[in-house]
Amino acid sequence: MEANQKYQIHMEPSFGFLELIDVPSLIAECKKKWFNQTLCKVNDHLVRLGIFNEGEFHWHKHDNEDEFFFVLKGELFIELENETVALKQHYGITIQKGVPHRPFVKEPTAVLMVETDSVIPTGDE
Repeated sequence: MEANQKYQIHMEPSFGFLELIDVPSLIAECKKKWFNQTLCKVNDHLVRLGIFNEGEFHWHKHDNEDEFFFVLKGELFIELENETVALKQHYGITIQKGVPHRPFVKEPTAVLMVETDSVIPTGDE
């Protein structure tokens, strides 16, 4: 199975300008294993909500885009080549373009991500 078929990833923004976004409700309603939704677009960047109830993403990198992760709930682990970073609730990190990484969770976790609108969420080949 291809990587992009393992995850539910929605690139189109769900909310426009001046629309309230009830993030706690979005998190509570999601029962998918690995769900990723673009909330809105801010200039040339996307603000995305990842709801990761179990499992892992595959190893990947983004050749031209940095990626910011901010944990809203739970704990996100990001495996890098030589270490694993643990992000607890309200912690964030920026992964520089070109750096291979693999996010995974051990418990239900919700994450905000910010990246350019040119990003391919499953990584560049």
